[in-house]
Amino acid sequence: MARPLRIEYPGAFYHAINRGNAREKIFLNNRDREKFLEYLALSVERFSLIVHSYCLMDNHYHLLVETPEANISRAMRWLNASYAVYFNIKHKRSGHLFQGRFKAFIVNADEYLQILSRYIHLNPVRATLANKPEDYKWSSYNALIGKVKEPKWLAMNFLLSHFHKTQKRAMQLFQKYCEEDDAETLNNPSQDAVHGFILGNTHFVKWIQDTLLSSECTAHNEKEISQLKKIRLRPTVEKVVEEVGKEFGLQAKDMLRTGKKRNRAREIAIYLSQLHTGLTGKEIGEYFGHVSGARISMVLKKITSDVEASAAFKKVIEKLAKRIVNN
Repeated sequence: MARPLRIEYPGAFYHAINRGNAREKIFLNNRDREKFLEYLALSVERFSLIVHSYCLMDNHYHLLVETPEANISRAMRWLNASYAVYFNIKHKRSGHLFQGRFKAFIVNADEYLQILSRYIHLNPVRATLANKPEDYKWSSYNALIGKVKEPKWLAMNFLLSHFHKTQKRAMQLFQKYCEEDDAETLNNPSQDAVHGFILGNTHFVKWIQDTLLSSECTAHNEKEISQLKKIRLRPTVEKVVEEVGKEFGLQAKDMLRTGKKRNRAREIAIYLSQLHTGLTGKEIGEYFGHVSGARISMVLKKITSDVEASAAFKKVIEKLAKRIVNN
């Protein structure tokens, strides 16, 4: 069977899942769960993982993680192998504990961070292991709503910042967000995955396709998705502004300056930053003078529309993208 392509680059977000072999249980008691979390904590230290959410079920687990060092495969391989050795010794068994390679959806955090965290934390409710997510001990939910003290290795600020600037209010809004929907009818976000492993809007998918997958790799994997591909570092927003400035004869300050008059070069720089830098919409907005998320979205829609309407403009954008990515 074809193995899924594993995309790795610094700063990538993943929804990682692994299940027991033949869907058998991978946690037989609370000590097993505690031991898995101990290994997860060690993986944070060893591989610089950033864990934003987690949930341990009976026969599988969910992790929402970020990889500053482009090493999701190494980190998860170590985590799964370490826990499997413990489990087999502890329970006097042999053979594979997990069903195979872990599944990892690469995620556009701007669009899916909140949605995935909610989905992950509502797993026990859907499985009738708890009436409410806060009734289930083996997830990050109670830490994220302030009910228990968070483990040192759990990163909460980034996720909570999407709800409110103050932590207490963010926790309240996160809890409301998770509990206001019916867990039974909540859609599985993986159903939105493009090519079976990319969760993100069209801009994010296009960035993955155009920047991270070479034509040779893509052609090969259309027939047999079997090899991993490590990816080069993303360009910085400064690089984007520099190249756009060269094209239009402007300095960086000319594109960063806010004003009522439309600045075409500035809009193009915002558009290309969204496609190629990996920064969140919020980070891009702050760089370009504290522009609101709504304004960023308007710019992206406008430039996308112009690209589709004008072949000449599309060539300009493609030329800039190649210079930004390859230089």
